[in-house]
Amino acid sequence: MARSSGVSRDTEKVGFLVLPAFSQLGLAAAIEILFIANWLADARLYSWVTLSKHGSEVEASNGMRLRVDATIGSDSRYDAVFVLASFEPKEQAIDPKLRAWLRRLARSGAELGAIETGSEILAAAGLLDGHAVAVHWDNLQGFKEAYPACAARPQLFTAEQGRLTCAGASSVLDMMLHWIRIRHGDALVKEIANHLLLEKVRNPGDPQLSSARQASRPVEPALRQALDIMARTIEEPLRCQEIAQAVGLSLRQLQRLFSLSLSTTPSRHYMLMRLSKAHALLQQTSLSVTEVAMSAGFSSLEHFSRVYRSRFRRAPSADRRQSTDAPVLRRFA
Repeated sequence: MARSSGVSRDTEKVGFLVLPAFSQLGLAAAIEILFIANWLADARLYSWVTLSKHGSEVEASNGMRLRVDATIGSDSRYDAVFVLASFEPKEQAIDPKLRAWLRRLARSGAELGAIETGSEILAAAGLLDGHAVAVHWDNLQGFKEAYPACAARPQLFTAEQGRLTCAGASSVLDMMLHWIRIRHGDALVKEIANHLLLEKVRNPGDPQLSSARQASRPVEPALRQALDIMARTIEEPLRCQEIAQAVGLSLRQLQRLFSLSLSTTPSRHYMLMRLSKAHALLQQTSLSVTEVAMSAGFSSLEHFSRVYRSRFRRAPSADRRQSTDAPVLRRFA
């Protein structure tokens, strides 16, 4: 991976802290943006170093290993530090040494950014309290539960004074380009985007997967109503007959509507929504299995465990880590 050299006094020093199971795509995207900015400007606008907690190499989520430049224990000063995490952020968020280091950076005036679940590390250190935080849709429920002092949002990225967060993947490009635009103007950002074949640089508040969601949005008003009711009543599920009555249909008509539009039944879809919430809370929070069961509308822990095991082939108590080998909820399979 290319690295800048020949640092001038105007060069901003950027640190990239990579945590175990980080996204290599996220790191490459962020650094490549800085490299292209330097190249096009014919100046050392940015220098960068990769960091790990102990200075040792770190394995990415795809199994590739990265040799880093330094440890967080070094005395180096940074203009900005981006925290990269993907899987297993809970294990990293509880590290007191890491939290203390991040707080010292904040006190020194360094700008702090988070890529993907790196936002959980900053949130655990209390550095995102009161801030808008861009959270990937798959982690949104768990993040809201774990960090209520943050304003978690299902958008691409956020950019506030001293804090940046992005949901990961392609939004890394948008966040880094936005960050460069603030410092060096729109002309340079347009040039970088052209070299990356990016037709559009998206804005902070843009929603995730807006076009895909619009395409999959149910056309039938009654179906939209039924889905909204289901989403609002996960903790205290209604009978499908009650949902049908609420949208002005018979149960048979509601069943036909779900079959034609979603190729499933109302009860199966409702259960999928409840299991989706339970799955997220189990892997992404420290709530007890009993608390998760209640949040997903199960009054019986035995029933919850049986249903959960039938879907994920393991007990809820054995599914507490968001790791690469943990069960995945396939919503469209």
